[in-house]
Amino acid sequence: MESIEIVPFRDLCTDCGVSRTSKPKRCATACQFIQPNYPKFEALVHGRERTLNHSDEVFFGTYLEMFRARLKVPLKGAQWTGIITRLCEVLLEKGIVDAVITMRSDVNDRWKPEPVIVTRSMDMSECRGMKMGYAPIVQYLEQAKDLGYKKVAMVGIPCQVYAARSLENELGFEKLFIIGSPCSDNTTTEKFHQFLGLLSSEPETISYLEFRADYHVEIRFENGQKQEIPFLKLPLSDLPADFFPTTCKTCVDYVNSLSDITVGYMAGTGEQWLIIRNEKGKGLASMLAGELVLEPLSSAGNRFSAVKGFMRNVELAAGGLPLQRMPNFLRGIFAWVMPRFGPRGLEFAKARIEMKAIESIIHLRNTAPHKIKNMVPDYLWSLAKKYDLEPQGNEVKGSREST
Repeated sequence: MESIEIVPFRDLCTDCGVSRTSKPKRCATACQFIQPNYPKFEALVHGRERTLNHSDEVFFGTYLEMFRARLKVPLKGAQWTGIITRLCEVLLEKGIVDAVITMRSDVNDRWKPEPVIVTRSMDMSECRGMKMGYAPIVQYLEQAKDLGYKKVAMVGIPCQVYAARSLENELGFEKLFIIGSPCSDNTTTEKFHQFLGLLSSEPETISYLEFRADYHVEIRFENGQKQEIPFLKLPLSDLPADFFPTTCKTCVDYVNSLSDITVGYMAGTGEQWLIIRNEKGKGLASMLAGELVLEPLSSAGNRFSAVKGFMRNVELAAGGLPLQRMPNFLRGIFAWVMPRFGPRGLEFAKARIEMKAIESIIHLRNTAPHKIKNMVPDYLWSLAKKYDLEPQGNEVKGSREST
């Protein structure tokens, strides 16, 4: 296991790591937040672009198969059952890759991510569990190449994966497997500690946190105790306005559409959600064939009113106005209703993806309207259209500003 000294942060971004490589100017073409070209990379990575009409691919990106998934034998200390960790272990055990580029926890802070190059399967145990914060993982792709590794796997979130795909041909690995996880929002590790402090009077004893598809957050403590908090009772309105950076508020790829295989939870209905995107991803899933339980995904409820309510609060927040707060007596009622009658399974995942699409467009209009034309792909407009959010004059490529 090798770690690399991290150089000072150069600019305001998600710090995917490109700005820390030997050619930092590659940010101009590798950054998801400058002028992304998802159709180009979908065609290169998956062999075709996503289908927009009458297809779930407008939500989830290009894919071959999707499943509800779990390991038969969960890994101790892993997030959910540990599918990503186990897959990386197998890749190293079988010699399919020389190295895995992923994240472990900082030695002084379990929540702080530290990029690392793992070369022994036994060391993947140090990489289990959730982290929150910025991690310049793409820098480590370049370092892996310099260290002589030819067959590599990388675990990353969407902005990191987009950058990796942009540099893939230049880096020239014999094999590059990309295992992605969806990313709804990120923040600094320091601000995440503030959030933990709102959840518990002893935040330093929290050892595990997971946002679940049943509208609850699960918290585990060092003493073995567990706590479940309904989403509607989370103190999100008490967080500072800059808790989530503008980059996360304007991200257009929650589902990590350029990975070979995506492992998340939103559509998993209590388990993990596996999206096999291409033949390479199909091969990765097959390596765990005897260890995985795969089941069809389900869908229930209706997302429309939930997304409309979210949209209203995003409009208020983007305009600098206070959010609409639900009265406390209603929070308990809706916390009981939503897991039973709200959107669930695929419908829950679609709701969250539409929310992210709406959030991205509204925040771009308010903070960087000149970037909408280059940053918002066609599929995002398709998702927002049903909520009467459509491109205005100069917000699509090919349009001209009025004079």
